[in-house]
Amino acid sequence: MPVTENGRPPFPPFSLESATEKVRKAEDAWNTRDPGKVAMAYTKDSSWRNRSEFVVGREAIVQFLIRKWEKELDYRLIKELWAFHENRIAVRFAYEWHDDAGNWYRAYGNENWEFDPQGLMQRRHASINDLPITENERLYRWPPGPRPQEHPGLNELGL
Repeated sequence: MPVTENGRPPFPPFSLESATEKVRKAEDAWNTRDPGKVAMAYTKDSSWRNRSEFVVGREAIVQFLIRKWEKELDYRLIKELWAFHENRIAVRFAYEWHDDAGNWYRAYGNENWEFDPQGLMQRRHASINDLPITENERLYRWPPGPRPQEHPGLNELGL
């Protein structure tokens, strides 16, 4: 379903099935590394805390993501549902990336999400830690874009 100003299903209140779907749709969007597409999942006045940075508004989100993916090259992400209640979802995630010098990292984190009635995220709080890894330690080796359905998730990878 296309993303519009009218909302982004699934809508709250969330069930296990709809929360799981929402998390996978978010993962798939982030793996496109398309800032404009990703930002459409957030309200116009969405509020973020990402590490030590505070971002407010959809245009600021686009600019944040442009900066992020200029630094975090060959970014690949896996998200997993941790908990949900009514209009809130908690996820844990890990992503791999390298810098322009070829140094690889795996970032681990947790996010708390709050949605408006139209299924747009109005609040996102992310806590993230980076761990240097070697190229041989990489676990995410699918082609650019969304993670293939058959690729293991965090639990299956022991993360």
